[in-house]
Amino acid sequence: MLHIVDDEDVIRDALEWLAHSRGLPARGHAGGQAFLDALGDRFTADAEHGDCVLLDVRMPGMNGIAVFDQLVARGLLARLPVIFLTGHGDVPMAVDSLKRGAFDFFEKPFNDNQLMDRVDEALAASRKAASGDAIRARLATLSAREREVLDLILAGNMNKVVADKLGISMRTVEVHRAHIFDKMQVKTAVELAGLLK
Repeated sequence: MLHIVDDEDVIRDALEWLAHSRGLPARGHAGGQAFLDALGDRFTADAEHGDCVLLDVRMPGMNGIAVFDQLVARGLLARLPVIFLTGHGDVPMAVDSLKRGAFDFFEKPFNDNQLMDRVDEALAASRKAASGDAIRARLATLSAREREVLDLILAGNMNKVVADKLGISMRTVEVHRAHIFDKMQVKTAVELAGLLK
């Protein structure tokens, strides 16, 4: 989902239209606080499309820098990359934003295609981060023994070798292996290795 945070209706509408013309879901927010309210306390990433914020710097009430600070404090920049938009930007502001983790910084007026190309890149980065979060969540469901079996499987060991190294029966290894595949949502060791590379 592309979140467009700008106090100017015409800019929001134009950017939403531009996103839709590229097949991207988009949602406009009239200001920083409205966006944070819509985001809520628990951000849920859009794993299919990814997420990105086009964030105007100068807005009445809560400005874009204050919104950015909130996203940084909540640790959301990997899953919710921020591209700043401003008609009044300056070099130090842009450099500071990028150093602090902003994905990019565009001055108005901007080239539509260049902006949307960067949005596509930000959405891809968001999808990758969301996928990593999902994989870490699945790994967290594994028991200590399943983690040991997983590590030995990833090292290319056959069930018999895993059983010998852990001092357990081959049948127990097979049970652990089945549980690992189920929890990690894979069908083969090759698929598991690809997921965790």
